[in-house]
Amino acid sequence: MSKIPWGPIRSSLVNNFSFGLIKEIVGYADIDMSKLAHLEQRSQGGASKSQLLSAIDQQIGGLGEKQQSDVASICCEEMLIRRPDLEPELERVLSRVGWKFQNNRLLPIDVFDISELLELPEQAHEDLLKAATRLRDGDLSGSLSASCGAIDSVTLSIYQEFSLGDPHRASFQERISQSIKAIGAQEDLEKELHAISWSDSDITPFIKNFSGSLNQAAFIMQKLRSAMGDVHGSKPVIKSVIYDCIKWSALILRVLAVRKGF
Repeated sequence: MSKIPWGPIRSSLVNNFSFGLIKEIVGYADIDMSKLAHLEQRSQGGASKSQLLSAIDQQIGGLGEKQQSDVASICCEEMLIRRPDLEPELERVLSRVGWKFQNNRLLPIDVFDISELLELPEQAHEDLLKAATRLRDGDLSGSLSASCGAIDSVTLSIYQEFSLGDPHRASFQERISQSIKAIGAQEDLEKELHAISWSDSDITPFIKNFSGSLNQAAFIMQKLRSAMGDVHGSKPVIKSVIYDCIKWSALILRVLAVRKGF
């Protein structure tokens, strides 16, 4: 996870916003506006946009990495509120340094491939984006909760459709296992493997191990949710493991999306 780069955002501010709007936009971030108070645009002898941005640069340079990322993220969001048409330009310049937009949210490309959303259940999209956003912002417990919540929303729908009982009385791991069984995901995979001429001797161990890997991922997420997930953020959390949870969540959701309608 690298910090959100300020340079491309700064260039877009200079090219697309007035002096006054730049001040307004950075005012929403962690910038000391009192240090910019003397910089005013006047008909004669006033400050230029370049001078204003240089003063902002100086403040940003004195912030910690997370604070710098927060400033960059907030500025992007405020820029797009005022100029939604700038999203393609911002995405173009930021994608070159590892960042991408989705629903006006700036997310690191290496955390979550946004294109995957098209293949995943729609009701899980918001929670997955929330998980990536919270990881970006350092809210690790919140990111874990959102990753699990994305799966909860889909398994709840499957439990209701197939009358599998009360999902709240089943463990997270059990809900995933029962949902995969109910939609026939394993049978569908077996048919696809037969269609490409796999033998039964290859299919049987493959299916067994594939199903086992999903069950193990579900257990790991369930355990982390109880041991690390915390609405108050008071439990210690390991960042790399939370990153993995987003990936596991997307993998499980892809399997749960094999039926049309999800």
